[in-house]
Amino acid sequence: MGTVAIIGAQWGDEGKGKIVDFLTEKCDYVVRFQGGCNAGHTVVVGDEKYVLHLIPSGILYKNKKCIIGNGVVLDPAALLKEIETLKDKGVEINENLYIAKNCHLIMPYHIVLEEEAEKRKKIGTTKRGIGPCYTDKIARAGIRVVDLLFPEILRSKIKANLELVNFVLENFYKTNTLDEENIFSQYMEYAEKLRKYIIDADIIINDAIDKGKNILFEGAQGTLLDIDHGTYPYVTSSNTVAGGICTGAGVSPKKINNILGVVKAYTTRVGEGPFPTELRDEVGVYLREKGGEYGATTGRPRRCGWLDLVAVKHSLRINGFTGIAITKLDVLDEFEKLKVCVGYKCGEEIFHDFPKEIEILKNCEPIYEELPGWKEKTKGIRDYDKLPKNAKEYLSFIEDFLKVKIQLISTGMKRDEIIVREFPL
Repeated sequence: MGTVAIIGAQWGDEGKGKIVDFLTEKCDYVVRFQGGCNAGHTVVVGDEKYVLHLIPSGILYKNKKCIIGNGVVLDPAALLKEIETLKDKGVEINENLYIAKNCHLIMPYHIVLEEEAEKRKKIGTTKRGIGPCYTDKIARAGIRVVDLLFPEILRSKIKANLELVNFVLENFYKTNTLDEENIFSQYMEYAEKLRKYIIDADIIINDAIDKGKNILFEGAQGTLLDIDHGTYPYVTSSNTVAGGICTGAGVSPKKINNILGVVKAYTTRVGEGPFPTELRDEVGVYLREKGGEYGATTGRPRRCGWLDLVAVKHSLRINGFTGIAITKLDVLDEFEKLKVCVGYKCGEEIFHDFPKEIEILKNCEPIYEELPGWKEKTKGIRDYDKLPKNAKEYLSFIEDFLKVKIQLISTGMKRDEIIVREFPL
């Protein structure tokens, strides 16, 4: 068995939450290694829908250990609200949730700074303070979870940071400043509530791997939003790729056995940035409504388009997927014909690889292969042999292009609406 990483192969919202939830049954630990409450993982169990932002999706199983790794930026208020929401739905949270000591905290001024910055230059962030928190981390001005356990250190760091923050808020953004005592008191309350969850996560994770436990690393967002390998600057502020596990959870790359890329059967994107296969017509509207393409975190409508295999091939290269999971195949059931992007054209130049230059990508036109639709119901099918012939051909086209095995196929939102062709662990 061993370890498996679940990584989004597109611009996020691929359906990773369901895949994580499905595989958790065979795992002992589920670890989030990057991102923050800008993530939104939707899991449907029976008739109940759960939307998770910070807590790993494995929390919906009993007797599984869920760890928020050091690569995550943590909003204590958001986490506590999520805990209460889950408890209200009967989910047990006690000794099954852990937070890394060296995980960085989102502070109130991070949220304010991001809101003000977004007014001046629209990137399409969730305005949850994610970017400014990572900025402080890199600038060595961050406040970490472990600082909650040392009040005087916490107070001194808040005071030092507010000197600069309040100057910027007052003189540059021309808005209200923040009060040091209010923030300190608020975070002392969080400290009491979160104290029991705080651990040395890297020690726990590595010890579990060495003992032969099955570990699942849960990615947030997607590869094309990676700070280094995504459509910069229209990206998130962390490394969403498989390599981020090593720094975001404190494990050696030698300990990651399997890397499962999650690919939606079409493509979506939230926020600003280039999107070569975007459909601004009734087909795009249909995909949005049929697929329920609204952000789990913000409720924003997602931009929708045909499957872009040039982008997915880039993700495959960066992550080294050992297999892929296809999600939302059932959303395509009503199409007479389907299009799949296999290249880009910009002016007279043809691209078979994902351009790094954002200006080129903005002006690319997709080169499509047209495939026949199946006009049959795939929703809820659990047996690959029962899929319509043309649905199988669509999946085979993806496999042949990417040269990687499709291991899982999701045919609906529910936990058991899935086809297993090869188990990823």
